Amino acid sequence: MLRLFLVLTGTLSLALGVLGIVLPLLPTTPFILLSAYCFARSSNRLHRWLRSHRWFGKLLTNWEKHRGMQASHKRRALWLTVFSFALSIYLAPLLEVRLLLVFIAICVLTGISRISVISET
Repeated sequence: MLRLFLVLTGTLSLALGVLGIVLPLLPTTPFILLSAYCFARSSNRLHRWLRSHRWFGKLLTNWEKHRGMQASHKRRALWLTVFSFALSIYLAPLLEVRLLLVFIAICVLTGISRISVISET
């Protein structure tokens, strides 16, 4: 029963993480990390698949081994975050929503900036 719960949680988390790629308020990284955690404890096949995935595999491996990310990935994450939040702030109809988005963007960018950089391999 626990195994089924972890597979379902991992799958839902992966779906939310993929959605987070295009939706600025939905964080991709925590959902992908949660998926990896759930799959590692429930399904070797799904965990291997996620770790060998062309988008997420290297990032997950770097995080699991070094608790960091490569400088190129970090730059890309920062630029994509700035772009998606800038677009959202521009499109937001209310000043209060814009201010909330600015606050969230600052928090997210601060979090990404604090992740340690590992050497390119």
